[in-house]
Amino acid sequence: MGISFGSINTGLPKDIVKQIMDAEKFPIRQMETRKGKIDEKNKLVVELTKLVEELRTTVSNNKDARDLRELKVITNNDIIDITLDKNKARPGIYQFEVGKLSQKSSAMTSGVEDKDDTYLGVGFVRYNLPNGESREVYVDADHSSLTGIANLINSNDRLGVGATVVNDGSGTDAPWRIILSLKDTGDENLAEFPYFYFIDGEEDIYLEFERGAHDSQVKLDGFEIESQENQINDLIPGTTIDLKKASPGEEFSIKIAEDREAIVAKIEDVIGKINAVLTFIKQQNTLDEKTDTSRTLGGDNLLQSLEMRLRGVIFRPVRTDLGNRRISDVGISFQRDGLLKFDKKQFDAFLAKNYGTISQIFTGSYDENRVKQPGFMNILHRMANESLRMPNGLLPLRKKTFQGRIDQIDRRIQDKQRLLDQKEKNLKDKFARLESTISRIRNQGAGLAGLGGGAALDPVKQLG
Repeated sequence: MGISFGSINTGLPKDIVKQIMDAEKFPIRQMETRKGKIDEKNKLVVELTKLVEELRTTVSNNKDARDLRELKVITNNDIIDITLDKNKARPGIYQFEVGKLSQKSSAMTSGVEDKDDTYLGVGFVRYNLPNGESREVYVDADHSSLTGIANLINSNDRLGVGATVVNDGSGTDAPWRIILSLKDTGDENLAEFPYFYFIDGEEDIYLEFERGAHDSQVKLDGFEIESQENQINDLIPGTTIDLKKASPGEEFSIKIAEDREAIVAKIEDVIGKINAVLTFIKQQNTLDEKTDTSRTLGGDNLLQSLEMRLRGVIFRPVRTDLGNRRISDVGISFQRDGLLKFDKKQFDAFLAKNYGTISQIFTGSYDENRVKQPGFMNILHRMANESLRMPNGLLPLRKKTFQGRIDQIDRRIQDKQRLLDQKEKNLKDKFARLESTISRIRNQGAGLAGLGGGAALDPVKQLG
């Protein structure tokens, strides 16, 4: 029985080259494994970076006294709406009364049967502005209806007046009218309404009703004040008051107060972001016999350094008018699990008693030379900035280190792969030549057997 050589009965495995190359690729697989572990660590650094970035953003939004402070309006009425500018408003109590709303000059024409089909003739509308100037609108036959006249008036911005076609709902034969309204309110905009002059119309049109413009009238702490508009700015500092209706004789109070609930929520959000970072560090440092530290950040100096910096900020005293204070003085302290506890009840009680000190603890104060002394938020923001600073901050530097290792392994893999590709090519060439040689010997053996009239000789035996 003859010996077979692979595809030509050589006896060698058909995938001999693949088997050899698989063995040669073992170092590459080892490098890929190391790379995967480093990549997992790098992803954890990215996750931690995101947590610190979120902390920095939250702190940045509240690190100044103006940012931290929140005010609210306390008033029980449906007469006004108030919008606060917290940077200008100040706490206080005010008495308020709305005696009259401002209104614009307006008038309504006599009625006609149809707003589109009743022909009113050809003519003009003359209007005298409050400053004494006159404006005219010519009305041709194509626009000689209520709708046409209104469109001409509304298309002329120089008039300073608007026109609206309405059905007065009277159920009469002539329910359609035009309401003319000056665009501005107040005493200074008292208008002389248009004069209508038309000829050859089916019906006459004239102003049947008029209402003059006047200012709004309010009382603040008993003193009467007038305004051209129904929106009054800074009558009470930092407020915009929208007058909704008049209610003469009905006085009510407006109280602007510290919004303690909103301030508590802001501090709670900051503490939550700090705890998110501390929780991440705690989870990574929780090690047991099953922990694969080659895939986590457990024990990494990055975690130790970041936690130390955070604790340094939390324990650092800040200057206030009442002396040095820490956030632990107002209800924020470490628990046994290493996370911060925020006692909202204690914090709110301190806030109600002394907002100024709370503001100084968290956002800083000014010394006798008007030099800003940083508060907790300022120190925490600086720490987060330094940890995130490109390119040599604590987090970017660690990420850069891991990425450098990954890039180095990638280069080694590429170099090794090039060598293996060349080796594989050489092996394939060698085995191809071997197959060619064995095939040629086999053919020669068959030829010799034919000449001798006997059975074909085994070429491998002939080689022996």
